[in-house]
Amino acid sequence: MENERYSFILTVDQKYWNRLRQRACLNSPINVFVRKNTVGPKKAQLLLFYVTKKKQVLGSGDFVERATGNFDDLWQKFGSESCFESFEEYTDFADGRESMTFIRFRNFKEITDPKSKEETAEVLGSLRGFGAGKYLDKETAMKLA
Repeated sequence: MENERYSFILTVDQKYWNRLRQRACLNSPINVFVRKNTVGPKKAQLLLFYVTKKKQVLGSGDFVERATGNFDDLWQKFGSESCFESFEEYTDFADGRESMTFIRFRNFKEITDPKSKEETAEVLGSLRGFGAGKYLDKETAMKLA
């Protein structure tokens, strides 16, 4: 079971991806990926970041924890680890939702030689059906990382 849930692939839009990359330049020890719902890994070792516009896995990080709860409480605890520049920007992103998920990770890195979108589709079986994320076994994850 642990091997089957080794990694979790997250879909990231181009704007958020660019912010993750900028934040990585700051050498932040912990980063947060913010979701508007409670979908996310409960246990995993590795996170993979699938950039939707490129249709490629372009980054990875070591999973720390998933925190779900009130959007304001989560911001107070972990907002400084996020890519949002202000509480107002985060509030706009939340779009009235009271419950959010913060997926915390460390050791963010860009993949230096990412698979092409065709190779990514071959490894995953499809580039559809994991918009909310998806667990990957270790073998599959290592092909993309």
